[in-house]
Amino acid sequence: MSLSVSVLAATDVVIAAGPVLGSVGISGLTLATGLLLLLGLRGSDRVSLDRDKAGGFGIGFGTLAVAAGDLWGSVVKGISEVPTSLIQGGGMGNIGMGGIALALTILTFFPKWKRLIWPALLGISAGVIYGQAGGIWGIGVGLVLKLASIVGAL
Repeated sequence: MSLSVSVLAATDVVIAAGPVLGSVGISGLTLATGLLLLLGLRGSDRVSLDRDKAGGFGIGFGTLAVAAGDLWGSVVKGISEVPTSLIQGGGMGNIGMGGIALALTILTFFPKWKRLIWPALLGISAGVIYGQAGGIWGIGVGLVLKLASIVGAL
């Protein structure tokens, strides 16, 4: 319940026009984050990604996309269903959403990935799951949405 309240609060603040960026909504910030992630994965000279940055951008993008809803939310929820079903579907008992969030975090930041697409996709999945898991994972969601409201107010 508190997640939906913070999402709505962040959306209301971000939609307000600021003196620097003008009117930037959650969807606009989601688009910008997604573009930076995509450009970094493709090898831009301006956006340099490593495993941790790719995972962090993925988490930010996933969190903002869920808050933006519409097509953004549908796409990232679809992305998150694949690793979530693989983690839950192993017949290992009730792992819970917090356990899935923990597993996605470990898979995003601990292996030495040769291709940055994997930590980015796992980060996107983690950003979606963090909002559903609650607990300490909700702190990250709240932080991303608070930063989004600050950027939107610029």
